[in-house]
Amino acid sequence: PPSSQNNEQGSTLRDLLTTTAGKLRLGSTDAGIAFAPVYSTGAASGKSGRTMPNILDDIIASVVENKIPPNRAPKINVKSEIKDEPKDDKKSVQDDCSKRYSDIQYSWICDKHVLWLRDHKNSNNWKLFKECWKQGRPVLVSGMHKKMNFSLWKAESISLDFGNQQADILNCKDSIISNTNVKEFWDGFEDVSKRQKIKNGETALLKLKDWPSGEDFKAMMPARYEDLLKSLPLPEYCSPEGKLNLASHLPGFFVRPDLGPRLCSAYGVAATKDHDIGTTNLHIEVSDVVNILVYVGIAKGNGVLSKSGVLKKLEEEDLDDLLRKRLKDSSELPGALWHIYAGKDADKIREFLQKIAKEQGLEVLPEHDPIRDQSWYVNKKLRQRLFEEYGVKTCTVIQFLGDAIILPAGALHQV
Repeated sequence: PPSSQNNEQGSTLRDLLTTTAGKLRLGSTDAGIAFAPVYSTGAASGKSGRTMPNILDDIIASVVENKIPPNRAPKINVKSEIKDEPKDDKKSVQDDCSKRYSDIQYSWICDKHVLWLRDHKNSNNWKLFKECWKQGRPVLVSGMHKKMNFSLWKAESISLDFGNQQADILNCKDSIISNTNVKEFWDGFEDVSKRQKIKNGETALLKLKDWPSGEDFKAMMPARYEDLLKSLPLPEYCSPEGKLNLASHLPGFFVRPDLGPRLCSAYGVAATKDHDIGTTNLHIEVSDVVNILVYVGIAKGNGVLSKSGVLKKLEEEDLDDLLRKRLKDSSELPGALWHIYAGKDADKIREFLQKIAKEQGLEVLPEHDPIRDQSWYVNKKLRQRLFEEYGVKTCTVIQFLGDAIILPAGALHQV
C-alpha cells in the first residue's frame, strides 16, 4: 500500500493478521473470533490433541503468535515443508494416482489431459475423479450403456412413442431452424433417402436440439428419465441426489442453471459432402455437464460412407494411441467426434476466430463474441493454425456408444 495509507487499516494480509492478533484465541469456538482455529482438533497427537498444521496454518500461527509488526515481513522458511512436492502438477497427480488408486481401471488420454475411467461399476471411481476434477480436466467414463435399457433409446422406439410431437429442428449447415413433426427427423435418422434435401440436392444435416429438456423430459419420458438417472456415471457427483452435486443442494432462493436432462440428437456427417461442419459448434457451458452417448445409428443409403470409410476419416484426426486402439476394436461403436479446449484458452481462441472472420471478409462487430454466438465449427485446417499461431492445442476425443464425457464449466468444445 502507499506509505500515506494507515497501516492499522489491515490493508494487507499481514496487517490484517497482526491487527486481529489480540482477538484470535487458538481453538476458541466463539462466533465472534476473526479466524477459525489454526490447528485442527481431529485425531489426537500427543497431549495437546492437535494435528500437525498445514503450511498456511503454520504461517498464520507464526504471524499471530509472534505479533510481527506490519512493517516487517515474517521470515518463515517453508522450503523444508514443501521439499517433497513435485513441480509438475500433471505428473505429480498421475504418479500419486498410480499408487493410491491401484484398484481402479483407468488410463490418461489426450496427452494426459483427460482421465479415462474404464470400469463404470467401480464404486471407488469418484475418489480418483475428485483428484482430476480439482484441476478442471475432462473425464471419460465408458460402458454406461451396459446399465441402460437399450431398447428405450433406439431411434425407431423414440419415433414410435413421440413421432407426433412438434419440435425445433436445426439445419447445421446454414443454421436455419424450423418447427416440424419429430417423426420426420427420426424417419431419416438411419435412412438417408428419407432425409430432407437442401437447394443443391445435398442431404441436410439436421439436429433435434435439446428436445425434450428439463422438466419436459421427466414428464414426457418418465421411463427413459428413470433409466438415465439410474445409469449416470459417478452418481456422487452426477446424480441429482449426489452428496457432491453442489448445484442440487443450493437453497431454493438461488437461480439454478438448467441442469437438464436434455436429449440431443443429430444426423452424422457421414452422409454429407462437407465433412468440415459439426452438429454442435464451438461453445462454453455455464455449468458442469455430463454427455452420455445412448445410441449410435448406422446410416444407410446413397452417398453414405461405409464403416471402413468412417473409421478412415476418424484415423485422420490427431488421436491418442489408446483411442486408435479402441477404433480397431470391433466391439466398440464410434458415434461422435469431440474437440475440447481448456477454459484458460478462451481469450486466445476468441481472438483467433475474430482474426479468421476478418480474413474471410466477415463483419466483426464490437459486441460480437464468436464463442457465445456459437457461430464457428473449427475445422482441421483452422485447428492447425490455432496451434501454430497461438499455441493452443486441441484435445480430440472419440465418443463411443456408452461413453460419458464429463466437462467442467468453462471448457470449450464442439462435436
